[in-house]
Amino acid sequence: MLSMLKKIKWLWLILGIVLGVVGLATMNYSLHATGSDEFCSSCHANDATKEWVVSKHYSNPYGFRAGCSDCHVPREFVPKMMRKMKALQEVYGHFVGVIDTPEKFEAKRKEMAESEWARLRANGAQECRNCHHMDAVNNPEKEYLKDMHVGALEGGQMVCIDCHKGVAHKAPE
Repeated sequence: MLSMLKKIKWLWLILGIVLGVVGLATMNYSLHATGSDEFCSSCHANDATKEWVVSKHYSNPYGFRAGCSDCHVPREFVPKMMRKMKALQEVYGHFVGVIDTPEKFEAKRKEMAESEWARLRANGAQECRNCHHMDAVNNPEKEYLKDMHVGALEGGQMVCIDCHKGVAHKAPE
């Protein structure tokens, strides 16, 4: 009887480990898949994607491309999970027709932009700073840029989005 209980405990332990590994792998795959440009573009083909593909974040002389998740999804685990939960509401909104046409998207543009700008202000525009490093600013034709940006961002009084609205998407009217 005791031997059978030990075997059952080991079976439960092994089952728990297997389910845990499968669960983590599934979650990791889902996070990656739902953060791809292809996933985002599947709903935003007629609005945000059209704007992004003509922006400097898509095509520039440096060969760098910032994808949807680079700007709209935090890298840190807890903020990323919170953003993914909010994104579930947005996906639901798309399927029930909140922004399923270019006209509806345009009507909600200001509200959506202000929400995103507020998120970026709240985290100090971390998604911008993941790629843009002020200590790397080096433009011989505009030497004032580095000091101007460092000064503006000093003390957290301003964030990137305060001056750079409409960089990858059209700013609301």
